Amino acid sequence: QLQLVESGGGLVQPGGSLRLSCAASGFTLDYYAIGWFRQAPGKEREGVSCISSSGGSTNYADSVEGRFTISRDNAKNTVYLQMNSLKPEDTAVYYCAAAFTTVQDMCIMDPSLFGSWGQGTQVTVSS
Repeated sequence: QLQLVESGGGLVQPGGSLRLSCAASGFTLDYYAIGWFRQAPGKEREGVSCISSSGGSTNYADSVEGRFTISRDNAKNTVYLQMNSLKPEDTAVYYCAAAFTTVQDMCIMDPSLFGSWGQGTQVTVSS
């Protein structure tokens, strides 16, 4: 059974950092692009970042470009999202999702392309 488990969320002050992890079990991430999405209360889910199955291609939402970095360690079957210079508007539940793909160097932040989702981890940025 495919399973994704996010961890690393929490409460952090503005300007602080967090690193989210997305660990996969029941399948290998080698053939999956991975995306991070977030949803704040009263708002629609939005794409944050994605990384291709090879790790050679990444995309970021304009709102996080330059502050967040996505990476993957296929040997550990885990994808990370390093979040720096956090802002109150980054507060949301963060989800990771996997999309099976045969195209190794492309990822698209379209949630409809991602078939497996984690349960989410809360990130709160507040003083």
